[in-house]
Amino acid sequence: MRPSDSQLAERLQTGFLGVIAFGLILALLVQARFILICLVFAIIIFSLTSDAISAFARLKVPNWLATTLALIAIAVGLLWAATAVVAQVNEVVSISIAYADRAQAALARLSQRWGPQAQEAIATFMGNIDFAGWLRSAAAQASNLISGSVLILTFVGFMFSERIWFPIKIERLTKDPAQARQMLETMRRIMRRVNRYLVVKAAISAVTAALIWLIFRFWGLELAGAVAMLTFILNFIPTLGSIIATVITVAMVLAQTGDPAPTLAIGTMTTAVHFIIGNIFDPMLLGQTLRLSSFGIVLSLAFWGAVWGIAGTFLAVPIMVAVMIVCAQIPWLRPVAIMLSQEGVPEAEPRQPRLRG
Repeated sequence: MRPSDSQLAERLQTGFLGVIAFGLILALLVQARFILICLVFAIIIFSLTSDAISAFARLKVPNWLATTLALIAIAVGLLWAATAVVAQVNEVVSISIAYADRAQAALARLSQRWGPQAQEAIATFMGNIDFAGWLRSAAAQASNLISGSVLILTFVGFMFSERIWFPIKIERLTKDPAQARQMLETMRRIMRRVNRYLVVKAAISAVTAALIWLIFRFWGLELAGAVAMLTFILNFIPTLGSIIATVITVAMVLAQTGDPAPTLAIGTMTTAVHFIIGNIFDPMLLGQTLRLSSFGIVLSLAFWGAVWGIAGTFLAVPIMVAVMIVCAQIPWLRPVAIMLSQEGVPEAEPRQPRLRG
């Protein structure tokens, strides 16, 4: 066999093994998605609270006391958030089912202005949609938040117990103190970038949710708190989250009022809120934090949404940030980091020595 043929066969074999490995990893991501999603959320919560514990340590607070207080706060916060979301979803489901007939009647009156063909098409479309089934399915999925919160809390507790020994394990694993420091610094950079993104995004989402709540209260509509909470949560999904939140808000208004005029007015106000915050304040505050390609974010949303569902769309950006930073430190993966970055410069901070690939 000629050398060129042997090289081609070796490349084909390597590519074939790569495809098999990718398929196995993808199957693992799908089959174990509940545990993996909880693990990723636990890592994010651990990262956020680690900074808080470090801040307490600088105030001469004992590490065991700061860790205990952090675990108590995490447990209370997770369980409260899970029960609050479940309660709001159940309230939306019960009220939406009660208003479903009114919304369909309003759409029927509205479609009369567009002619009989449009009216027939809308009636056929609405008849094929099982709103009650979708709402009950959403309520059933929301109930999984309680069990997920318990699993996340368990993961976080074990992470805190291993927190002191983790740098030592990395050093013994690599058998090279310099490379261990590089790996730990890369992890810290990922944590800093993701933490800043989550804190800024939470503040932006809170302002957006508060404005939507004020609009609902001003018009005297029900479900102001539920719609505001839904807006806050969906705002963590880049681009698509604001669109989905606006559509749901308009549907809720139409279901409650049954009148196209206030629905159009409130829909215009909520769209303006999402547009101004999403296109002015969001890029201004997050531009230097993310440094991610817009097309890459869309691909990440599509991939993780297909693999992990709704939870994957929330985790798409943090995972993409981590992948970009890791790839920027490994020479043979640096082209991937350049393609994922916004301007072809994945490092937002001073460059560190790269890891050996």
